[in-house]
Amino acid sequence: MLRFSTEVVVSLRKKRYNILRWFPDNLTPPGMYREQRIVCDFTTPPVLRWTSVDDVVMGGVSDSLMQVSEHGTGLFAGHLSLENNGGFASVRTSLPDNDYRGLEGFRLRVKGDGHRYSFRIRTDLLFDGVVYRQDFDTVPDRWLDIELPISGFAPSFRGGAVPDAPPVDMSSIYQIGFLISNRQEGEFKLEIDVIAAYADGPQMGGSLL
Repeated sequence: MLRFSTEVVVSLRKKRYNILRWFPDNLTPPGMYREQRIVCDFTTPPVLRWTSVDDVVMGGVSDSLMQVSEHGTGLFAGHLSLENNGGFASVRTSLPDNDYRGLEGFRLRVKGDGHRYSFRIRTDLLFDGVVYRQDFDTVPDRWLDIELPISGFAPSFRGGAVPDAPPVDMSSIYQIGFLISNRQEGEFKLEIDVIAAYADGPQMGGSLL
């Protein structure tokens, strides 16, 4: 059985309060949210294990890392280099639950640095293969709530479009991740508070915590 210190318990309670404040509760007016599901908030066990996949796999020298901050947020940070024909840095994690049928997209609460990032989902556990991606912009040092509908995810393979790829299979979401590319050379940092999946509809609903 997991045991937490008083400080950790207080931190988790504060985090849960912030999530409940961010997402509508059972008083949400009809037509707003039918269902939402927390995918990752970086504090609620099990905390997901993130792996870096940077352009070093192709001879580049970029580097990145996902860490958990003292505030209980995720920090995707590093350095993007264009040397040796490089130019991308990314992190990914495997999900313990993979069935997201009935949900229509993902919501991110993030604070960035003005760079454009990509949120990526995979419907298999392969290291390399088709990934479904959707880009989003950030504003320096400002928290943003980003909504990414499934219809906006485009299939990609090694940066190129895959026009004949099947639609996203919401019953098989095995991996999620973040990427920075597009020749945005230099230091970068993206802070992530919560990653959630959602469905819009006419029913009233609450946070699935």
